[in-house]
Amino acid sequence: MKDRGATAIIEAKKAVIFDLFHTLTSLESTLSPGRRTTSEMLGVSREAWNDQLLKKSRDRLVGSKKDAFEIIAGMARAIDRSISDEKIKAATENRISQFAAALTAIPAETITVLESLKKREKRIGLISNADVMEVAAWGKSKIGHFFDSTVFSCAVGCVKPEREIYELSLRELGVSPDDAVFVGDGGSNELEGAKKVGMATIMMTGIIVRLWPEQIEDRRRHADFVIEQLNELTFSAAQEARMP
Repeated sequence: MKDRGATAIIEAKKAVIFDLFHTLTSLESTLSPGRRTTSEMLGVSREAWNDQLLKKSRDRLVGSKKDAFEIIAGMARAIDRSISDEKIKAATENRISQFAAALTAIPAETITVLESLKKREKRIGLISNADVMEVAAWGKSKIGHFFDSTVFSCAVGCVKPEREIYELSLRELGVSPDDAVFVGDGGSNELEGAKKVGMATIMMTGIIVRLWPEQIEDRRRHADFVIEQLNELTFSAAQEARMP
């Protein structure tokens, strides 16, 4: 069921700021059958890889490391020093390809929602914790033109949930925190960070419920509203009819 509070808060705000991965698109949804994940190609556990990826590699996220092979090698060999250059090279090329697919094969639902927000004359922002290889294909994405502000951590030197990254987005959008709402899956404590800055928050569970269902309850503590699918943010037919 659509959370009417979520659509009401979208209607009330001047700007909507989105997370990218697991909110507007998903690496997992574009993973072709038979194609292996980075952890599988490296021969390490998903848990150990995610620990490196999400908790122990700030240098790649803030752009201190820009070489793709070096980024993957650093994380891989922190888990297992014996992983060969050949495995790392193959995993790196595979990862670049996967993220390119996630950025170019954008779900139709995402495009519909962004079009609806533009029609309502909302300012639209994007804040993503990502390294250079993860957003290398952004220029080829079908949704880049929708955003009035695009903030990638690797380009600005700070990450969610740090206050600076939200404030940068708000400045570029020309709005105060009271005039904005942040929408994301809640990873990287992004909802908590947005609330501390003063923004309303909406958590989207539709992608992560299939990946990390055990994390939903903890993440939703910092959400003012929870939706399952992105299209729950679209406006009703009656609202659309009233648009000029």
